[in-house]
Amino acid sequence: MNQTLELKGTFEQRESKTAPGFPNIPSNASLSVERMKRHLDSLIRLQKYWNETNVIQGALIGVYYIKVAAKSNRVRGLFNNESIVGARFYDDETPKHLIIHHVSLEKLNKAIIDLGKCINEVEINYGESITYNQIQDIIDEKAKINFENIKKSIFLNILVDCYYVSKFDVFLNADSISDQSIISIFDTGINTTKILENIGIYIDNNRIIDETTVFLRPDEITLLKNKAPYLISMALSDLSELTKTDFEFNNKEKLSIPSPDKEPVIGVIDTLFDQNVYFSEWVDFRNLIPKEIEIGNDDYKHGTAVSSIIVDGPALNPRLEDNCGRFKVRHFAVAAGKSFSSFSILKNIKQIVEENRDIRVWNLSLGAKIPVNPNFISPEAAILDKIQFENDVIFVIAGTNKDKSVKENMAIGAPADSINSLVVNSVNENNIPASYTRVGPVLSFFTKPDICYYGGDDKNKIKVATNEGFEFVQGTSFAAPWIARKLCYLISVLGLSREVAKALIINSSTAWDKQTISPSFIGHGVVPIKIDNVVNTKDDEIQFILYGVKKKYDTYNYNIPIPINKGKQPFVVKATLCYFPCCSRNQGVDYTNTEVEISIGRLNGEKIQTINNDYQSEDFGYVYEAEARRKFRKWDNVKHVREVLKPKSRPKKLYDKGIWGISLKTKERLDNKKWGEGLKFGVVITLKEIEGVNRIEEFVHNCQLRGWLVNRIDVKNRIELYNIAEEDIKFED
Repeated sequence: MNQTLELKGTFEQRESKTAPGFPNIPSNASLSVERMKRHLDSLIRLQKYWNETNVIQGALIGVYYIKVAAKSNRVRGLFNNESIVGARFYDDETPKHLIIHHVSLEKLNKAIIDLGKCINEVEINYGESITYNQIQDIIDEKAKINFENIKKSIFLNILVDCYYVSKFDVFLNADSISDQSIISIFDTGINTTKILENIGIYIDNNRIIDETTVFLRPDEITLLKNKAPYLISMALSDLSELTKTDFEFNNKEKLSIPSPDKEPVIGVIDTLFDQNVYFSEWVDFRNLIPKEIEIGNDDYKHGTAVSSIIVDGPALNPRLEDNCGRFKVRHFAVAAGKSFSSFSILKNIKQIVEENRDIRVWNLSLGAKIPVNPNFISPEAAILDKIQFENDVIFVIAGTNKDKSVKENMAIGAPADSINSLVVNSVNENNIPASYTRVGPVLSFFTKPDICYYGGDDKNKIKVATNEGFEFVQGTSFAAPWIARKLCYLISVLGLSREVAKALIINSSTAWDKQTISPSFIGHGVVPIKIDNVVNTKDDEIQFILYGVKKKYDTYNYNIPIPINKGKQPFVVKATLCYFPCCSRNQGVDYTNTEVEISIGRLNGEKIQTINNDYQSEDFGYVYEAEARRKFRKWDNVKHVREVLKPKSRPKKLYDKGIWGISLKTKERLDNKKWGEGLKFGVVITLKEIEGVNRIEEFVHNCQLRGWLVNRIDVKNRIELYNIAEEDIKFED
């Protein structure tokens, strides 16, 4: 097998060369004055509505678009991106954007005045409608318009606003809310407790999760819905049932285990742990469940079983020997019984991570029975994403299970909608989705689960240890710990960054042929059992990793020397990019604040011939927002691009002496926000020689000649370094 290579070199950084020009409507379109007047009437009606409302300052305006709107197509003349406080999709058949703005009454009044002026200018100069060509003439200054009453830029922006907007209206949340719930209200710049007090709801600080999210009781929810329904951005029932797990007993067998030594630690957040099991010396148990909650025997099963896999999974299941060794566990009990309080877990998780900064990998196999909402991220997932953006940690999350009685597809449950986490579904021994598998995507777009692994099925269950002996189980809860083991091995033992480790895991799950099972079930694919097959590749493959920090718009390197044979390059290629962006739950479906676009391929002059024909950032052509999300995973924080190996695959034409380039371009969701500056990234690139020849030594030689520092990820050497680093040094007196 070939070892994975670590290439260390310089990534260049540069600002964007292009400045935004004046906008226009599509080339074959026109905008009618009648439509503009409808928008004006709507804004006047909303002005009256909000002038009569005294709960908040300003107005909440729902902007309904005719499609999934790219940032460049969103309102810029009437309002701007800085006033956005929420986003979701409407129209189940053909999703379209609904974006909520919070604007001052003065801003709303100015928008009405400006729109009226714009309508007047169009009527005077063009009659009943204006076309793309007529707007372009204005941009090119071929048409003479009197811009004394309104600025040219505002005039043009308002025309485009009116074209892409279907209507303006008050958004009233129609989600069913009855039980005690976690409620998020729109950010209006006023303290949340103050707003609630204005309508007669008084809450203590211990019921506040963040600036806009609180825990409310049924009577308080009723009052909020009656007096200010327009404030409700998102709602989630607080009490979630644990997804069911099947247990079968086998108490005859006994196992022993040596005492722990220098092994790395994985954090587990779960139900209770039984300290009488054979491996209890390996587990540091912390009980965070309030004393007033009654504890039963069943409350120890799930958590103990999960930790048994992390500590001693291969001894219990020899067929799943991963060669990662054993791991110590720091186990935190946050749930008991068949249900748990999401609010209670939210309050615990942040504190747990902050107080245990030595732990890099966390396993969370708890999951809600109810499906996630297609329009917003769950509070649990949002907390996890925030923790991972702010801390150098990664969560492995179980994809949640459905009951056997449920025959149709069922969406995953919280917190498996966490974007930054590595979410794991389950397959059977034949790599087919398990019968209890639930499905993604998240927010109608993000690929979840990320990957899948073996969590047991009716014929081949996973053996675990619990408080009642050895049992055979099945569920995504028991697929996730195996991946936590692999991640911890890559990060803590081999010394890789979490970005590279995550990319390696995902990249290893992908094949060279076309994926036949939907990503909704298995994500990018099934992760290999042996860690060797994650870190190493076949003899006819070259795999290397790149990593760095985003500082400017374009982070690039045009210096990768791919081997040449007979004047061509005989490879197909795949690559995986991972990063951990800042996310904003109050932005709804537009959740991730930063997009990093990856381009990789042969260098042709100053342009990269991308392997997936991605030309989003090129001067030519245009990619619609919906297509960019579907085809190029725009705004997703995991990018996997690849070429399919076919019987007729041919070597590639040579450009620029065989040099390839990689470019990572940053786009920000919000204006004047630079969340992407300082963002770490990891890229794994794999080359498959289509004629089966091993060309790794030639690649290493070429890289060294071009100034790359090439390190081989030698597992044995890195284990020795890890052991040396973990030794206790005793100083003589």
